[in-house]
Amino acid sequence: MNISFAGFKENVLTFECTNTVKKGDFVKMSASGKVTKAAANDSFIGVCVGENDGYAAIQIEGYVETVKSGTVSVGYVKLAAATSGVKAAENGIDRLVVYTDDSTVGFIL
Repeated sequence: MNISFAGFKENVLTFECTNTVKKGDFVKMSASGKVTKAAANDSFIGVCVGENDGYAAIQIEGYVETVKSGTVSVGYVKLAAATSGVKAAENGIDRLVVYTDDSTVGFIL
């Protein structure tokens, strides 16, 4: 891709997390101030950009690029977590998809 959306309004918060949360995982709230890895079909609040000793840095705004499962078109699309990355899903949250190819999707949280 010859263009870049990286850095747009990136906003990162620190949460407590379970030991299953790893960098690159999409996460959901599990309790007050805590997150856990989002399972397939779950709505997600953001993506883990770093974790250490029971804490996770979660990007909750900005551009994210990840693998996609199935077909995802550009424009506002309801996205949910997939086994790996994200997928279009009726129960997802509207996200602005600005880039897609055969295996990758880029969207604004």
